[in-house]
Amino acid sequence: MTSVFDLAPAVPVVPVVVIEDAADAVPLARALVAGGLPLIEVTLRTPAALDAIRAIADGVPEAVVGAGTVVSAAGVADAVGAGARFLVSPGWTDGLLDAMREPGVPFLPGVSTASEVVALLERGVTDMKFFPAEAAGGVPYLTSLAGPLPRARFCPTGGVSPANASRYLALPNVSCVGGTWMLPADALAGRDWARVEALARQVAALLG
Repeated sequence: MTSVFDLAPAVPVVPVVVIEDAADAVPLARALVAGGLPLIEVTLRTPAALDAIRAIADGVPEAVVGAGTVVSAAGVADAVGAGARFLVSPGWTDGLLDAMREPGVPFLPGVSTASEVVALLERGVTDMKFFPAEAAGGVPYLTSLAGPLPRARFCPTGGVSPANASRYLALPNVSCVGGTWMLPADALAGRDWARVEALARQVAALLG
């Protein structure tokens, strides 16, 4: 199976998007792609999320759209049915892991402890989301995992910002980070897609 980290290997930052109005999905995705951030995680936290994923999958082919906050087998099926090309969960259970494996798309189960990492490695999973990154120990914690668990690769999300993103990305076991700082609430509310594109471009330039 293709890794999430291989879908856009030159892109170190995944925008984590909460979309309230599906009509905003296409212009938002176009702004992120134009700014150099084509790997887009749309969280399943709003009633508009699945329609937003469908709109991006159909209308912005240069984007790689996935679904985040996947917490159930039904959520997996709905997201993949809407066109999600990858799946991200904040945590995992055996049942959820089985459901995420089933459709054959890349996925990142969430972990925050060494025991969860070991349990996933036992099940053949090496790509994981580290969440909530800062609250769970941040850069020092991931640094401590690299020695005993070198096969695990992470996408830290939760508290990642321009101030610490470079430190995460410097770690040998971090392949990308997820964040929201290029998506300020006032820009989304005002549909200021030019500002979103400019912020995305800054992120891509800073970390490229």
